[in-house]
Amino acid sequence: MQEPENDSSKSKLLLAVFERPPEVVGDTVNSAVVIAAESAASYPGLKTAADYIGPLTELTTSKGLKAAGEPSEVSIGTTRLVRVDFTRDLGKLTMYQTSLVLLRNKFVLSFTFIAGSSDEMDELIEKVSFEPAKSK
Repeated sequence: MQEPENDSSKSKLLLAVFERPPEVVGDTVNSAVVIAAESAASYPGLKTAADYIGPLTELTTSKGLKAAGEPSEVSIGTTRLVRVDFTRDLGKLTMYQTSLVLLRNKFVLSFTFIAGSSDEMDELIEKVSFEPAKSK
C-alpha cells in the first residue's frame, strides 16, 4: 500500500500470502496475509504501536477503505498489539481488512489480514501465535 516514492530501506515487506495470485480476478474477496516492518524513525514522536494507527488509518482510507470501529488493544499470548479494522464495499461483496500492530526493536511490525467476511477474518487471526524464543 506504500507510495512508490517511499524509501525502501525504511520499510520491508516480510511476507505476502494470497488465496490466489493478486492479478487473478475472482468472484470472491482475495483473502490475504501481509506482514511488513517499517522503521519507527520514519514517524517522529512514535512511542507506542497506538501512535502508528493515525498514519496507518490515513493511508488505508486513502485507498478507499473505511474505518470499522475504534482501534483496540489485543493480546495474543503475552504479546500486546493494537488492532484496527476497515471495510470496503466492492459491490456485491464487502472486503474486511484488519491490521495488528506492534512496536519492537525500533520497528513497527504490521500484520494485515484481508478477508471476505468477519468469520473468515476471525479464522485468519486466531491462527496467529507468538512463541517465546527457545534458549539454546
